[in-house]
Amino acid sequence: MAFDSLSDRLNKTMRNIIGKGKLTDANMEDMLKEVRLALLEADVNYRVVKDFLNHVRDKARGEDVLNSVEPGEMLVKIVHDEIITLLGEEQAGLNFKEDGMTIIMMVGLQGTGKTTSAAKIARLCKTKYNRKPMLIAADIIRPAAIDQLKTLGASIDTEVFSLGTEVKALETAKQGVEYAKANGYDTVLIDTAGRLHIDEELMQELADINAAVSPDEILLTVDAMTGQDIVNVAKSFADQLPLTGLVVTKFDGDSRGGGVLSVKAITGLPVKFVGEGEKIDDMDAFYPDRMADRILGMGDVVSLVEKAQEKLDMEEAERTAQRMMDGVFTMDDMLSQLEQFQKLGPLSGILKMLPGYGQFADMIDENKANDSLKKTKAIIQSMTKAERIDPSRMRGSMKKRVAAGSGTTVTEVNRLINQFEKMKKMMGAIGNMQKKGSLNEENLSRMMGDMEEQMKRNPQMRYGKPGKNPFKF
Repeated sequence: MAFDSLSDRLNKTMRNIIGKGKLTDANMEDMLKEVRLALLEADVNYRVVKDFLNHVRDKARGEDVLNSVEPGEMLVKIVHDEIITLLGEEQAGLNFKEDGMTIIMMVGLQGTGKTTSAAKIARLCKTKYNRKPMLIAADIIRPAAIDQLKTLGASIDTEVFSLGTEVKALETAKQGVEYAKANGYDTVLIDTAGRLHIDEELMQELADINAAVSPDEILLTVDAMTGQDIVNVAKSFADQLPLTGLVVTKFDGDSRGGGVLSVKAITGLPVKFVGEGEKIDDMDAFYPDRMADRILGMGDVVSLVEKAQEKLDMEEAERTAQRMMDGVFTMDDMLSQLEQFQKLGPLSGILKMLPGYGQFADMIDENKANDSLKKTKAIIQSMTKAERIDPSRMRGSMKKRVAAGSGTTVTEVNRLINQFEKMKKMMGAIGNMQKKGSLNEENLSRMMGDMEEQMKRNPQMRYGKPGKNPFKF
């Protein structure tokens, strides 16, 4: 994800300053020097870095910080708040009209993922904002753009209006808007043409469409991998169009993120959406406060919960959880949990959203993790119904059959059965505590501590070595 290297550097710097018993000008300047290097290495604009450090320095020298019991933690809060300010302070949502139809115009250079982003935002309008969207294919320059948008529209059950490549984009946009009004659509997204560079022909076409349909939103799609060029592109488009926000694509790549941190301060344009994958549902609204939490290693539990609510079968999850609490837990339930877990995406991405676990994300070998999950599913699916209900009764010949059917070894089958039995025992104990009314933080913490001790004594119960990567497969 963008900001990964910045996050690692800032986390190390923040941990060092928290360890200081007293905050002085000397150790604060040492910290600010590290922050400065971290931001510059992340490709943040030099002027933005300078202003950021001045704001932090001014606030950190206040009496409340210098005389506080934990000055280091106060300083971390100041850095955190300034990052939020840099990113935009508030989440900038779409400006939907209360009455009438909302028109959203998508613009950007060719290759930034504009067409895909239009469809992704249309999906969000349907699922998250309870709107009735329609897409207009006004990119007649790139031959495959119309077909691509139609395919994406079909995948989210959303109509795509097109007059083909022989009709001018302006006419397509005008007729598309009229068609949407006549057919009861409340949101329209216009996919316009892009170029490999900004030219007069492109900007004139966009200006004509803007004048003809008067969009409520003009969203510029930019590629996170282009770094500081995000700012240059945004300024060029903003000089000729009344942009209302940015859509940042490829946010899951290894870009340094400096352009995203710089663009709001320089152009005043908020980031409204970020795309973190190629799938149609890999896009969400951009929340500056949540992103600041993730950059400083504080996790993003709210986004994780929202992601779970959107992607998981909550009824199935609740049913499985209740069965676990009742002590009725089978291999089928374990398989259901694994399939639900896979819907949340890569394990490293989940860890980054959990406070304190972001440091382990880079230790994950996603290929090995996926292979391990596939093996586990194959073993369970190779068992008979009776074996899934009570695998502890399986004899050696049964385990050999399952190992052969799943392409694994008897050792791997035994390991999974042992893990299942321990999980079943722990969940049963939690269920008993819940029934007795003794399920509290203290007892749960004690149980987890006992489990950790068992893991230290039994290497087969854990994925990695104590003190190192606890998720090594």
